Amino acid sequence: MELFVILLALGLLMFVAYRGFSVILFAPICALLAVVLIDPSHVLPFFSGVFMEKMVGFIKSYFPVFLLGAIFGKVVEMSGIAESIAKTIVGWLGAKRAILTIVLLGAILTYSGVSLFVAVFAIYPFAAQMFRQSNIPKRLIPGTIALGAFTFTMDALPGTPQIQNVIPTSFFKTNIYAAPTLGIIGAIFVFAMGMLYLEWRRKKAADAGEGYFGFDSENAAALEQAEAEKNVAVPNMSLEQSRAKQLLAFVPLILVGVTNKLFITLIPKWYPEGFDFAKIGLNAYTVDVSAVMAIWAVEMALVVGIITTLAYDWKRVKVNFKEGLNLSIAGALLATMNTGAEYGFGGVIAALPGFAKISDGISNTFTNPLVNGAVTTTTLAGITGSASGGMGIALSAMAEKYNAAIAAADIPPEVMHRVVSMASGGMDTLPHNGAVITLLAVTGLTHKQSYRDIFAVTVIKTVAVFVIIGIYSLFGLA
Repeated sequence: MELFVILLALGLLMFVAYRGFSVILFAPICALLAVVLIDPSHVLPFFSGVFMEKMVGFIKSYFPVFLLGAIFGKVVEMSGIAESIAKTIVGWLGAKRAILTIVLLGAILTYSGVSLFVAVFAIYPFAAQMFRQSNIPKRLIPGTIALGAFTFTMDALPGTPQIQNVIPTSFFKTNIYAAPTLGIIGAIFVFAMGMLYLEWRRKKAADAGEGYFGFDSENAAALEQAEAEKNVAVPNMSLEQSRAKQLLAFVPLILVGVTNKLFITLIPKWYPEGFDFAKIGLNAYTVDVSAVMAIWAVEMALVVGIITTLAYDWKRVKVNFKEGLNLSIAGALLATMNTGAEYGFGGVIAALPGFAKISDGISNTFTNPLVNGAVTTTTLAGITGSASGGMGIALSAMAEKYNAAIAAADIPPEVMHRVVSMASGGMDTLPHNGAVITLLAVTGLTHKQSYRDIFAVTVIKTVAVFVIIGIYSLFGLA
């Protein structure tokens, strides 16, 4: 019965998310429904003592990352940096390499700290124009953007400031550069297999005579679609810029990575013995510097990125600076509250008696802690439709157990960090995932038209996790 209740709560949350309802409301409803079915008298204590504690704890730790990331992404768009980088990539690869260009554009933006939700809006105008010029079916755009923005730069490449790579740092006392060799191998695997798949899909469509608007027999619908495309704000790709300006566009993005690495080195030197509030008479406050220094480093690096982006073209940014700033703040609040609500949901589920049975079942089935962590995380990410939410459920419930298991198996915590991070971005992009729904809405396509390619990328991401586990087991690379 307890196991059924948990599965019912998870299934209900997945259903309402798929139907487009906000998890901010329904995550606590689904969690407390599970509590009601087990013991109604526990509802109020679980709401205040478990759900809200977990949700607020997540927001306290990660809201600044969401906020600064959203602001950075918006000013990158408003300053023309995204446009300039797109033109530079086209100049390097040629206008005909549309799929590769869009994948690289998404990768550059997200690896530099631009939120993947923001990246979708920034990338789509370029994708629409390039796919139209190359006569590649529009239905392949979502899969292409997903490969560039939702995969290897989100959780595999060492140093990415995306939240999926930041969350494990506080549980395993690592930093975002954890297990660089495994991360790079995983990223190469995802990129290579993803590109092979997308190029195969493009070639298959070309051989069948399918173009951007579909087949010749669909001309009527194509004309209607073409008319709608006129309303899409597409930057002028033929506009010439100076080479110096194009190269400078990369500076803020590079600085985020460089300064993040610098701050990771400097912060331990600033606080070699941690920080004790009691020494300054504030006994009520505490902070574990070792658990938050990686988060501090990301936050400070994003501030540097924002300042240098504003300096890149302040005249252009200031035209709509207030509106853009307000939009990015609203987006950050929504993203944080969504993930925090899922984190609170996970805390309640993890506290229920039936969860121990699920945990024990996975542990007994997969005794290898890396495989255990990967299966648990990717399963929960798939059910909740959120990489960070699924990871939050897994780590909030089992982090101590994982740390003990890897210590007993002599596995570096950095390896566990990388495995869990990549696993969170495995099956998270099921149909009810918020990023998937946003991506399809922005491109004007449906699940029926384009989800097949997104799912293929999802499978590739999931396989990559077990590839790196195998490589570590065989060769001990980290």
